[in-house]
Amino acid sequence: ASCLVGSEMCIRDSFWSPLLAITEFFGGLLLAIGLFTRPAALGTTIVLLVTVWFHWITRGEGYSGAEKSILWAAITFYFFAIGANRHSVDAKLGRQF
Repeated sequence: ASCLVGSEMCIRDSFWSPLLAITEFFGGLLLAIGLFTRPAALGTTIVLLVTVWFHWITRGEGYSGAEKSILWAAITFYFFAIGANRHSVDAKLGRQF
């Protein structure tokens, strides 16, 4: 069995790969329209921080390998911290998640 994480915590890739793809796709879509902005940004930030760890630590690429993931993680964390703006679907619904 192929493992995404080391042998001490082996969870099959067939579990993580679809979960990460769904989080990235729907998280990005929700961020673009401004619906459930904070939960979508939090999920996407976590996924991006995992990619930073993967490129920097696991593959040993350092900053040059993780640069784009760090940038996008900072952007999605900003949306998590600040929330949606007045033009978002969240604002139109009158809710701030």
